[in-house]
Amino acid sequence: MDNHGGADDTTSFVLQPPNPAMAVPAQGPGAGGGEGAGAGAGSASSSGAGAGAGTDAGTGRLIAGRYRLLAKLGHGGMGTVWRAKDETVDREVAVKEPRVPDHLPERERANAYERMRREARAAARLDHPAVVNVHDVAVVDGRPWIVMELVRGRSLGDVLQDGTLGARDAARIGLEVLGALEVAHAAGILHRDVKPDNVLLGRYDRVVLTDFGIAQIEGETNLTDTGGFVGSPEYIAPERVLGQRPGPASDLWSLGVVLYAATEGVSPFRRSNTPATLQSVLNAVPAPPASAQGPLAEAINGLLQKDPARRPTAAQVRALLEAAANPPAPAPVPPTQAVVYADAPRRGFRPGRKTWLGLGAVVVAAAVAGYLVVADPFAGPLPDGWSTHHEGTLRATIAAPTGYKRFGPDSKTDQRHWVGYGDPSGSIWVDLALEKKSEDTSNNIAASAAAEMYQDQAEFKERGAYDYDMPENPETVVDGNRTFQGHEAALMTVTFKTDDSEQPRPREMQFFYYRTGSGDMYKLTIGYPGEGDFTERGREVAREAVANLDVDKL
Repeated sequence: MDNHGGADDTTSFVLQPPNPAMAVPAQGPGAGGGEGAGAGAGSASSSGAGAGAGTDAGTGRLIAGRYRLLAKLGHGGMGTVWRAKDETVDREVAVKEPRVPDHLPERERANAYERMRREARAAARLDHPAVVNVHDVAVVDGRPWIVMELVRGRSLGDVLQDGTLGARDAARIGLEVLGALEVAHAAGILHRDVKPDNVLLGRYDRVVLTDFGIAQIEGETNLTDTGGFVGSPEYIAPERVLGQRPGPASDLWSLGVVLYAATEGVSPFRRSNTPATLQSVLNAVPAPPASAQGPLAEAINGLLQKDPARRPTAAQVRALLEAAANPPAPAPVPPTQAVVYADAPRRGFRPGRKTWLGLGAVVVAAAVAGYLVVADPFAGPLPDGWSTHHEGTLRATIAAPTGYKRFGPDSKTDQRHWVGYGDPSGSIWVDLALEKKSEDTSNNIAASAAAEMYQDQAEFKERGAYDYDMPENPETVVDGNRTFQGHEAALMTVTFKTDDSEQPRPREMQFFYYRTGSGDMYKLTIGYPGEGDFTERGREVAREAVANLDVDKL
């Protein structure tokens, strides 16, 4: 559908059904404190031009001697958007009519009109496909009517009522909005109201950032009253809530909230009222994205840093969104190979029906003469010089080089479930920890292995890790597409220098995550020197420890 009921909208965004518990509550025009769907510069939702079109007061009116009002598309607190025809050049346009209550004091009315003029100036000075074109500002009885290109489509806010977006579509939309913001920031303009209702999804996959009505233009007088702020509370950056001077990072924060809402189905800071929403913006740590993974999740987590100085730059965000929008093609999976060993492996082979069918008669014949192990990244065989250790309290088997010393909780009263094995020198160690769902009274265990990994990544970037002598903001590489025993798993590599001012040492750690079907979370951690002779040995230990981990099947 186009924005006035036609059938020529050719957008191609793939929607996913939202989780009912996470669904975004329906919003009408003007919801959320902004101008609402259909009231942005040239924006309109398909619901704004329904059967009532043609009966609105004002339909047929001629503005400035050339713009004939055809149908009302939408309205918000400060304006109504009309579909109109420019009779001079015979084309359809969008015309934004100022709507200012008569009871407002003259000063506030003047501010409202000046804000609309600034909206036109801000948009008109930006040359980017993701910014709506402003054709004219027609002054009628002292009131400015903004004339813009008519963008046919729906707002992102309307689209999200039907379901969430996939990661690639969300990243592509984010790239377009980011491009518009980069151009605006380069021109000294802050948008200050980036939200789904102000992102239009037009035909031919066009994305447009609309409504520069409350934009702040460098060098121009601030129109906001002292002590007040404008914008939609759940998308306002913390520094703006605190009354600090905003910058480009404030718009990027809002983009992060938009991307979170687009993929997860809910705005992370929305609460039942405005004070509670603003309080959550300042203090609440949103749950790590579950649907968005990899570079998109990294971009969202970075953009939602409370401190603007710690948010990624626009260039860094662009790199992450491009990676999410254009993921590499999956590598071809090599055919399963069978290997015959003269000596029996330490771990038995228990082939399933599909495995036997894949091996074929030749492999079955070979298995008669010896012991067969399928080359699988999570199924040994155990290298020479390694031993396995079944830990009953963890219901798992951990592998480590023979000669590694076992260590565990500091005392018998320590109720944590973990165990470790380390080289006697202390250079390399492996430990396995278990968080039991039955003991997780605070709901700290994430919904997936990847979500747990991104939660740790955000924690490391914000605070480091005292237990590992890790400073804040280490270098991390994440892989949320692992599998383990037929289930999703995740792997994160963290590189840092120990938080020791006298003699910092380079370290590298690998964290392997696996969440069981019953909700228990396993975390296998391998630590080793980040530079020097032991680095490659440490990485080898990490590969084998991950490959030979085994969790009991209950």
